[in-house]
Amino acid sequence: MSHFPTPAQRRHRLLSVLLAVTCLLPLSHAAAQREVTATYQLGAGKTNVLDTYLSQEKFSGIGLTFLATREHRLPGRHWSTLVEHEFNYSTAHDRAETCREILGDYTLLMGRLRAWRIGRLQLQAGLMGSLNLGAIYNPSNSNNPAQARFSLQAMPTGAAHYDFTLFSRRLRLRYELQLPLLGIMFSPNYGQSYYEIFSEGNYDHNIVPTTLVAMPCFRQQLSVEYSIPRFATLRLGYLGNYQQAQVNNLKSHTYLHRLTIGIVKEFEIKRKTK
Repeated sequence: MSHFPTPAQRRHRLLSVLLAVTCLLPLSHAAAQREVTATYQLGAGKTNVLDTYLSQEKFSGIGLTFLATREHRLPGRHWSTLVEHEFNYSTAHDRAETCREILGDYTLLMGRLRAWRIGRLQLQAGLMGSLNLGAIYNPSNSNNPAQARFSLQAMPTGAAHYDFTLFSRRLRLRYELQLPLLGIMFSPNYGQSYYEIFSEGNYDHNIVPTTLVAMPCFRQQLSVEYSIPRFATLRLGYLGNYQQAQVNNLKSHTYLHRLTIGIVKEFEIKRKTK
């Protein structure tokens, strides 16, 4: 004869299960230390722009860049996660100073890096994903005054830093490089208007696969860090971002040269892990 538990027995079993889960919660949400390096930089320098969809002329001017970087890792681990946010704004003029273009864009880079330590030298290598959104505006054009920017790229990444002492001060020399491997980008075709694309729905190879051949770009940073006691670490450096593309019978490039200054903060946080 089967035996069915009484209501009191069911309540007792439920209470036992809840008690067991409660006892396991601290184990499943144990706090893990995470080392974080956050950097905030402001840069200014020269910008060179060419976009044959808007004009056959090359434009040059001055621009500003804000760069926020966050790298975090578990203590004793070789792998780290690197996230970078880059905001750019530039105004540029043609050689005759009769036309101007305004450029603004945002780039998100996110990826994983593996580190190797050799004495005072640390090497890192990994893969990052890059998302770029932006636009160029040429107020002199009446039919097509603007060009949108959108691209997704897989970018092999390398970085290195070297710690040394100069005049009894601790310094760090750092270099970082990204190269696009493959991805996709948006581009109108030669002679195609945005009205045709978005209002009439005339697709003409506007989402284009890209490789290093069709989009030969690279991005690099070189910096020196100087520690200020009881404050932070000061970073002085150079940011070079060289974007080029030749798709749909159109050529474009954006060369950014920035001298940067910023601060570096290192701290630890506790993160609950499942």
